[in-house]
Amino acid sequence: MKTNIFFTADHHFGHANIIKFSERPFESLEQMNEELIKRWNEKIGKDDTVYHLGDVSLGKPDFTKEILDRLNGKIHLIKGNHDGATLTYPKRFESIKDYHELRIDEPGNSNGKQKIILLHYAMRTWNGSHRGTWQLYGHSHGTLPDDEMSLSLDVGVDCHNFYPVSYEEVKSLMQKKKWTPPFAPRN
Repeated sequence: MKTNIFFTADHHFGHANIIKFSERPFESLEQMNEELIKRWNEKIGKDDTVYHLGDVSLGKPDFTKEILDRLNGKIHLIKGNHDGATLTYPKRFESIKDYHELRIDEPGNSNGKQKIILLHYAMRTWNGSHRGTWQLYGHSHGTLPDDEMSLSLDVGVDCHNFYPVSYEEVKSLMQKKKWTPPFAPRN
């Protein structure tokens, strides 16, 4: 059985002001929390793998634990700058890291793998960026303009209709970019 891989960031569960700061279309904190849980669980099954690139919750530890217990999937946390309460419940996560280099089987690539750099923050350059390695990030809530010449992508909920994005969705978005290897032969 193949498990699906998803990426997301910046839920900010329990953070009332994020509705105003990021112009989220929710009437209340409760509505935002419930809708984010609903959209997460619509896409992610209990055996799916999720890489959450930080800022899960700004609520208190007990509130955060209740939210995390309602979310499907096997979650790997890449720490953000607002994960204090989230880190009080480490057993909910498959792993907790500041930074991660992920390799996914990709038969279409010359080496059979797609390498992905996962960090809460956007980078202008990263390990393997000149070789087709992707970089996924959050933190900026859609405020950074997308660079079509760079294989980087904001996977935060504010950029994807408040849903996590699948590996296939990320791949499709990356294929639309105009990036070319800097050391490729020129015509």
